[in-house]
Amino acid sequence: MKTGLITSDTYQDHDTGPGHPEQIARVSVIVENFKKLNNKNILWKKPSIITDDIIKDTHDVSYIDLVKNSFPTKGFSSLDGDTIISPGSKKATFDAAGSIIAAIDGVQKKEFKNAFCSVRPPGHHCNQNKAAGFCILNNIAIGAKYLLKRHKYKRIAIVDFDVHHGNGTQDIFYNNKNVLFISTHQYPFYPGTGSEKEKGKFDNICNIPLPAGTNSEEYLNAFEFALKRLREFKPEFVLISAGFDGHAADPLAQFKLDTEDYYEITKRILESSKKFCNGKIVSILEGGYDLQALQDSTKRHVDALLEFN
Repeated sequence: MKTGLITSDTYQDHDTGPGHPEQIARVSVIVENFKKLNNKNILWKKPSIITDDIIKDTHDVSYIDLVKNSFPTKGFSSLDGDTIISPGSKKATFDAAGSIIAAIDGVQKKEFKNAFCSVRPPGHHCNQNKAAGFCILNNIAIGAKYLLKRHKYKRIAIVDFDVHHGNGTQDIFYNNKNVLFISTHQYPFYPGTGSEKEKGKFDNICNIPLPAGTNSEEYLNAFEFALKRLREFKPEFVLISAGFDGHAADPLAQFKLDTEDYYEITKRILESSKKFCNGKIVSILEGGYDLQALQDSTKRHVDALLEFN
């Protein structure tokens, strides 16, 4: 089977202004690279049109209305100090959430074995009712809720390897026994959450905080604990918050990972979960702000997905 690659041209219209790290080129360098490689085992797909009915399973209705009414008709506005929006941001925001729906449905219908969503804006810092850290809707949380409510799954695992803690995702699922949230991240660091003491109501939150300067060997050794929790949970479907800002070249953090680590991380997630979910995995882009490192690391991430077909 193939690997799905879900993306949209609308991400080019989400203009965050000059000098902003969450820039238009983040998705374009990924997409252009995969087009150039022209791998016949990648199936390209556009986002689904997402409805409020799906989004409100994750976000408060009042927040959805606030977001819809916040996009400017010209120039720039902001939803928080870091989260800049422009007229084209509205379609991009809803397409980012629609991408994970398209990916999940594609896996469910066996159009492809697994999928990677190359999207922006990212999502994992956004909780039920607040934008934060470049994130407007929590794309991966919307996907997990969609799996639980619409596809009737009982055990969903979210693995977040972005260098920043996925505080929004943690908030949304803190009291949900059907979702295991695993996060490896630099700590202490933005957004200030993610200590080992944050465990969730049902021991369903697994935080693995790591210090600045963590290298490949140290990270992969620590990641074994994440994989152990994954196997113990026996997920029926795995979602990955794929942030590539742990790369040594990234300007926004201080991990020392290299490009090949993202292949290894992805491969280990696939191997550890296959017995339970039969390879049903959807990954969605979160962070990653050095363009060359992002391009190279997403390729190796998708290489692992392709090899597992």
